[in-house]
Amino acid sequence: MQGGQMLLEEPVRLASVLAPSKIKYFPSLTKIVGTLGPKSHSVETIEECLAAGMSVARFDFSWFNAEYHQETLNNLRTAMVNVKKLCAVMLDTVGPELQVHNTTNDSIELKAGNHVTITPDISKVASAEILPINYTDLAKAVKKGDTIFIGQYLFTGSETTSSWLEVVETNGEEVDCLVKNSATLAGSIFTMHASQVKINLPTLSSADKQVISTWGSHNNVDIISLSYTRHAEDVRELRAFLKSENLQNTQIYAKVENVEGLEHFDEILQEADGIILSRGNLGIDLPPESVFLFQKSAIQKCNLAGKSAIITRVVDSMTDNLRPTRAEATDVANAVLDGTDGILLGAETLRGLYPVETIKTVGRICAEAEIVYNQSQQFKKIVRHVGEPMSHEESVASSAVRSAMKVNAAAIIVFTLSGRASRLIAKYRPPMPVLAVVFPRPDTDLLKWNSYGNTQARQCLAVRGAYPMLANPSEADSVSSKEEFGLKLALNYGRSIGIIKPYDRAVIFQKIGDSSVVKIIEFGDS
Repeated sequence: MQGGQMLLEEPVRLASVLAPSKIKYFPSLTKIVGTLGPKSHSVETIEECLAAGMSVARFDFSWFNAEYHQETLNNLRTAMVNVKKLCAVMLDTVGPELQVHNTTNDSIELKAGNHVTITPDISKVASAEILPINYTDLAKAVKKGDTIFIGQYLFTGSETTSSWLEVVETNGEEVDCLVKNSATLAGSIFTMHASQVKINLPTLSSADKQVISTWGSHNNVDIISLSYTRHAEDVRELRAFLKSENLQNTQIYAKVENVEGLEHFDEILQEADGIILSRGNLGIDLPPESVFLFQKSAIQKCNLAGKSAIITRVVDSMTDNLRPTRAEATDVANAVLDGTDGILLGAETLRGLYPVETIKTVGRICAEAEIVYNQSQQFKKIVRHVGEPMSHEESVASSAVRSAMKVNAAAIIVFTLSGRASRLIAKYRPPMPVLAVVFPRPDTDLLKWNSYGNTQARQCLAVRGAYPMLANPSEADSVSSKEEFGLKLALNYGRSIGIIKPYDRAVIFQKIGDSSVVKIIEFGDS
């Protein structure tokens, strides 16, 4: 890192920029999270999304009911079977989100210079003069001059659907605001966000618990995105709740989207399995010039801790357009150079016109950025951070990655039960894919979605460079045959997608008893 900027592996020459792109296998090591909804609901479209590079499917419970999401998830499972590709399932909680409910569903025209009153009286009809919200204490939390954002930009990606309001005064439970820009509010729900204002609502709401205990438990979701995570205690509370619902294997990705979460970021990172940087709300809470600093700092901390970092709001314009803006394309590339594990697409795939094209475009940009990503510098930085003496696991994992780089291996093959070994290898950011062969427990029924091993394999799909495959334990009943079977599975998979070619080398990482073993092998021509 020099002057806050990740250095490229080598100078980029004009000739290399003008040369045709050499699109690689997946197409990228960086993972793509797609939010499924009206424009990505059918089996056919989801199949295309998977083929285009979607690794994680996000179900946003801010919109639509459990029945709709269940139908979408059933379609996802069918699509996974049809294209023979795993996909992780992420449940996104609503959290302490302030919402205006537009019961008439009529469009509301807010005009710059006019005044509008925000009231907790939800019996009132939303209009250009009054906006009822689901929170009684807003007037106690805000003061004159505070900024309030309202509208659907966070979902539609269009500025014309949202407005900035300035608090003029409070009157009892009501807040009088000046409209700063004209906008058309359309739809049944508008999101409201008060900049740098503490909202006294629980991070894990009763509605969220209900969804998790029913829909989440029934579907044994792989990851829960905890919206508006503000403290480490928020993660601990969800962890305890998941255990009570027999979902102890479900991972928690803390969604950091306001100043409170930023202030407690280090403690949150320690408790969570991964981090989602929600730049939509962060862009409201923080001055625009500060968002990139938090992004770079947060991603670096995640990288050093070996935990996934996923960023949002990168190609908003593709909600309505076939190509991103030049600034957006650069933003995606810079996120990859910063070290992000994944890119989360919201409105672009939920209700955008081009969900499949968006996934393909983002994947191609990520693949290009990965070519010039300074992996060796990042490797050294992580090794320095881990320090000495290293733990046994860190030492062997870093040695496996170092060996793979020195012999120019085509892949690192990891035999794992929990997926932890593959995440540890991926922590050191190898430039080649990590093929994680997941061996479920002997008593596992692989045909069941929620069997142990299936979940752990899918969770790898949120980690940069990690690509899991499930091994049938009945076909490998001894250590030697297990290794042989796992290697054959990885080899066949690698060949099928063009990673492994004749005479390529690969590094194998596995645990045998209490020992970890690293081996280098060379494949023949058959």
